[in-house]
Amino acid sequence: MAAAQVSPPPPPPPPPPLYLGFDFSTQQLKVLVIDGNLNVLHQDNVQFDSELSDFRTQGGVHIHSDRLTVTSPVLMWVKALDLLLDKMKRAGFDFSRVRALSGSGQQHGSVYWKRGASETLNQLSPDQDLFQQLQDSFSVSDSPVWMDSSSSQQCLDLQAAVGGALRLAEITGSRAYERFTGNQICKLRQTRPDAYQDTERISLVSSFAASLFLGDYAAIDYSDGSGMNLLDIRTRSWSEVCLKATAPHLDQLLGAPLPSTSVLGPVSSYFVHRYGFSETCRVVAFTGDNPASLAGMRLQQGDIAVSLGTSDTVFLWIQQPRPALEGHVFCNPVDWQAYMALLCFKNGSLTRERIRNECAGGSWEVFSAALRNTPLGNNGNIGFYFDTMEITPPAVGVYRFDGDDNEVSSLSSQVEVRALVEGQFLSRRLHAESLGYSIIPGTRVLATGGASCNTEILQVLSDVFNAPVYTIDLSNSACLGAAYRALHGLVAESGVSFFDVLKTAPEPQLVATPHPTAPQVYDQMLKRYARLEERVLQESRS
Repeated sequence: MAAAQVSPPPPPPPPPPLYLGFDFSTQQLKVLVIDGNLNVLHQDNVQFDSELSDFRTQGGVHIHSDRLTVTSPVLMWVKALDLLLDKMKRAGFDFSRVRALSGSGQQHGSVYWKRGASETLNQLSPDQDLFQQLQDSFSVSDSPVWMDSSSSQQCLDLQAAVGGALRLAEITGSRAYERFTGNQICKLRQTRPDAYQDTERISLVSSFAASLFLGDYAAIDYSDGSGMNLLDIRTRSWSEVCLKATAPHLDQLLGAPLPSTSVLGPVSSYFVHRYGFSETCRVVAFTGDNPASLAGMRLQQGDIAVSLGTSDTVFLWIQQPRPALEGHVFCNPVDWQAYMALLCFKNGSLTRERIRNECAGGSWEVFSAALRNTPLGNNGNIGFYFDTMEITPPAVGVYRFDGDDNEVSSLSSQVEVRALVEGQFLSRRLHAESLGYSIIPGTRVLATGGASCNTEILQVLSDVFNAPVYTIDLSNSACLGAAYRALHGLVAESGVSFFDVLKTAPEPQLVATPHPTAPQVYDQMLKRYARLEERVLQESRS
C-alpha cells in the first residue's frame, strides 16, 4: 500500500506592505514608516548642523551679511538623504516591503537644476551615493529658503504688474511675500543672470526631493505650488500674467503642475539596486510641510486647527476661498476640489507668558483661575495685545476697551487675563472667517502646541468658536501626513477618499465643549472686535 503523500506546507504570507513619509524641513530630514493599519513602525532623522557640520549651517541655514538673504546648501539635503537611507539599511530596514513613498519639504524654498542634470538623474549608478554623483547638477549651490526676505523690490514689481496686492491675492491666494518662490526666481534672474541662463529646471524643495526618488524631474504639486505667487489657485495652472512679470519662458522651467494626490511613477532603479526597494514601489507627489501637516492632522471640511506656540498658527479646511491681504489660501493637498488656508500670528505664547507674569504672579494656576472666575464676554472688556509687530493685522502696541468702546489705560488683573485670551481667539476667528471659513454642524477645533495643555485656555477657544475642542499630537505631523498621502495616493485615482483610507487612525481627544450661551455672547462680540480692530490699525499707523 503506497504511503499517503504529504503536501508541503503553504508558503508563509508575504509581510504586509509599508509606506514611507519623508520631511525635508529646515533643520533636519526625517522619515516615518507606517503599515496598512496606520501603525507607526519606524522613525529616524538626520540633523543638519550636527551630522553634516561640513556645510556650516546654523539652524540648517546660512544667514548672509545683509541679514535679509537666507539660504541652505542644496547638496546638504542630498547628502542627508544618503545618510538617512544608510542608517535605515544598517538598522535592518526591509525596503522591499515599501509599496509607496511620499514626502514634504519646507515651503517656498527653490532648487535650480543645471543644464544636463536630468541626464545625470536618469543614469545614477547604484555603486556611488547621490552626493558624489550630483556634485555638478545645480546652477545655484545655495537655495533661497522661507526665511529669506531679500526680494522686496520684486514683490512690489509683481503686484504692480498684476493690478495690486489684492488682485494678486485673488489670483494666487496670497499677496506678494518676499519668501514666495516667484519673487525669489525674479531676483535670481536679475542679480545672477548667468546662473539663471544655466538652469534647466526649477523645483520647490518638495519636488526636488521627489525628483531624487523618481530619477527624473518631478512635477510641482498644486498645494505647494500655491506658495509661489505664480499659480492660479482656481484654474490650478500657472498664471500667465504672473509668469510674464517674473521671468521669460518660466513655464518651461517649472513644468506643468499636478494634483497633490498624483502617482508620479515608480521609484528609480538606483534605489532598487542600492537599497533593495521593489520595482513596483510608487512615488506619490511630494508637497509642502504645511499642507502635509493638514494631512497628518486629518483636518476635514469645517475643521480648524490652532497651534498655540511661540507664534499661533491657524490651519483651515475651506470650500470657497476668499483670499485677502493677510493670510494664505492654498489648494488642498488631499481633496483637489477644496482649499486650505493658513494664518500666522506672531503674538502667541510669549504674550500669554508676559500677562501671566504681570497679572498672575508667574503662575499658570492663577492665570487659569482668572479665566474660570470671569464671565464669558468679560463684561464687554476687549483687549488687543501686540507686543511685537503683528502679521494679522499689521499693528503694534497694547489697546484696551471697556464695554462702551472707550479706550482705557488698564484693567484689573483677572479681567486683563480674560481680555488677552478672548482677544486672541476672537482675532483667530475673525481672520479665519475673512478667508472663507465658516462654522458648520460637525465643526471641530483641533488644538496643539504648548498652550493646548491648559484646559481653561481651551475652554475659551471652544466658547469663542462655538465648537468642541480636541487635542492632537502634532510632533511629527508633516512626516505622518506624507506617509498617509503615500498610502492614499495608490487609490486616489479610483475615487477613494483620503478619509476612507484613514478610518482606523487614532482619534483626537475631546477636551472642551462650548457653553450654551457662547453663540449669543461671541457672535455680537466678534462684530465689535472687528470694528475696534479697525480703530487699532488706524492708531497704530498714526
